[in-house]
Amino acid sequence: MLQVKHIDVFYGDVQVLHDVSFEVREHEIVALIGTNGAGKSTILRTISGIMRPEAGEILFGDVPIHNLEPYKLVDAGMSHVPEGRRLFVEMTVEENLDMGSLRGKAKAEREKTREVVFDLFPRLKERRKQLCGTLSGGEQQMVAIGRGLMSKPKLIMFDEPSLGLAPILVKEIFNIIEKIRQEGVTVLIVEQNVKQTLSISDRAYVLETGRIVLEGAGETIMNDEHVKTAYLGV
Repeated sequence: MLQVKHIDVFYGDVQVLHDVSFEVREHEIVALIGTNGAGKSTILRTISGIMRPEAGEILFGDVPIHNLEPYKLVDAGMSHVPEGRRLFVEMTVEENLDMGSLRGKAKAEREKTREVVFDLFPRLKERRKQLCGTLSGGEQQMVAIGRGLMSKPKLIMFDEPSLGLAPILVKEIFNIIEKIRQEGVTVLIVEQNVKQTLSISDRAYVLETGRIVLEGAGETIMNDEHVKTAYLGV
């Protein structure tokens, strides 16, 4: 479904991604793990069209997308749930959700998709008329995920979905991500909670200083001695 091939990405004169290559197959959950500053979020921003690679290419369904505008990627079936949620805090839950369905088929099926989101997150249905700025952190994360689903994506990318959440909410968010995959949506996830992420991932890639240094099945990566020492504290 998604192929990232030998991309180099720079911030100004500083190179932050070096010859990065990986793939995400249809209906998988694939994880990118690594320390802060390794380049994980930069990869998602580059896939989303927010940044451009200086070299290499990105294919989505065998179509080159690395020079497309972000809105065209949404039309193609890609959604990005960013770190920090980036909600419109003075708008209601329902209004924030609708912002994810402004184009094409997603707009035409908005009502139906919103009910699917409310089935996933019953609390959001209860708070549909509440301003997002008054919600808890966990509820805001639910809105961010729901907004991402409103565009009816084939691939959804999560950047640190559990950041700042209480452990019980973290478990709930990961359960929701598994449900999203069960509904036929492919998932690419960047997450600091390595153990929980690898436990739900089909495959994973380890990123260090802008380079892929390890790849394999989620369970295999979890049992790797380097990963245990560097990321799991074992």
